[in-house]
Amino acid sequence: MTAGGPQAGPDGKLRCPWGLSTDDYRAYHDDEWGRAVHGDDALFERLCLEAFQSGLSWITILRRREGFRRAFADFKIAEVATFTEVDRERLLADEGIIRNRAKVDATLANARVLVDWAPGELDALIWSHAPDGATRPVPVTLADVPAVTDESTALAKALKKKGLRFVGPTTAYALMQACGLVDDHLQGCIARGRP
Repeated sequence: MTAGGPQAGPDGKLRCPWGLSTDDYRAYHDDEWGRAVHGDDALFERLCLEAFQSGLSWITILRRREGFRRAFADFKIAEVATFTEVDRERLLADEGIIRNRAKVDATLANARVLVDWAPGELDALIWSHAPDGATRPVPVTLADVPAVTDESTALAKALKKKGLRFVGPTTAYALMQACGLVDDHLQGCIARGRP
């Protein structure tokens, strides 16, 4: 990944440079990253995947996403909250996911916390931390895209205060980017400004 601006893809259209390295990235960049995600289960999935990505390349997670979905009951909070020690051991042996004990344990613990929340509460909490897009400068190069913001720090603190684990400010900001709370597509990128 370079610190440059948008680059032309095979179709001649300008994209963020990271979105051009593989077909998987291009599809994710064009069709998903930065678009609004709502719903507790959908946001739980993104929160979990961002936590699993910590310390790894996103392509590693993206290419195992279907494996994660199979392993974690499509990230349905109510189902994951019922997982037992047998399920935990199954997950730690599952080659279709990242078998990191701390991340698996955090996913299970977070589901057990979230299952007691009111419907829509996770969605409302996450989206309450969306910054005012009108006052945010549009990034011109990748160097203009932060890894942490005041809003992501506040979101991480709010999630931790509610009992969630593995949600630091960097993970929270990656979640905000992936779920459309912020639009960090570069100026000139074909995906910039898409709902």
